[in-house]
Amino acid sequence: MKILLTNDDGFDSEGIQRLAQVLRGGGKHRVTIIAPDSNRSGVSHAISILNSPLKIVKKGEDDFTCSGFPADCVIIGLRGGLVERPDIVLSGINRGENLGTDIVYSGTAAAARQAGLAGVPAVALSLVGRENFYWDMAASWAADNLDELLGFWKNDCFVNVNIPNSPEGPLGMFVSTPEHRVYKDALTAMDAPDGNRWYFMEAEAQPQQWREDSDCHAVSRNYASVSSVYCHPIAHN
Repeated sequence: MKILLTNDDGFDSEGIQRLAQVLRGGGKHRVTIIAPDSNRSGVSHAISILNSPLKIVKKGEDDFTCSGFPADCVIIGLRGGLVERPDIVLSGINRGENLGTDIVYSGTAAAARQAGLAGVPAVALSLVGRENFYWDMAASWAADNLDELLGFWKNDCFVNVNIPNSPEGPLGMFVSTPEHRVYKDALTAMDAPDGNRWYFMEAEAQPQQWREDSDCHAVSRNYASVSSVYCHPIAHN
């Protein structure tokens, strides 16, 4: 299977490198990495190729960095003639969860969405947590369950997966719906010596009661959440 692997944490992140290593080690897949040349977390579905050219740097036999955003990486992978058109696109493994409303902001999710818009099966993979990540567990789990995860893909959708960060791995999969998360954002201002005002923000999700069918509830019970997410906007009637 030809796999295009990308992310929003950047080419050098542990998540994407461990996943590529595991997928390549089995001998079943041809894996190509096209990933941002530095961290692009939280850029959502930004696309820079509409306004400026992208710089692609070859890092290895099938490894490339891109000066743009995650969605740009997928566009290059699908339409740039750099590699054969992939059978699937995997985005991740992201450093930290992309649960519920996080999907709106996530570059990891956006890369999978861009593939879905092009009719290519796509899975966004995230490892829940903030530190002490079990990357080997997550990469092995994703590779071992890849066929089953792809089974949740539908036309005009992408599959969003969150893996609990435990050494023994998830208890199983739970087909879930994205939770409506509430954030507590703290904004700090500073008047700098250059005469300008600088703003800094810390974003944190507030504790809340999760719906039993939600992705947040699934990972809280050590299950991997699996959600099929529609690529297109839907009107609220």
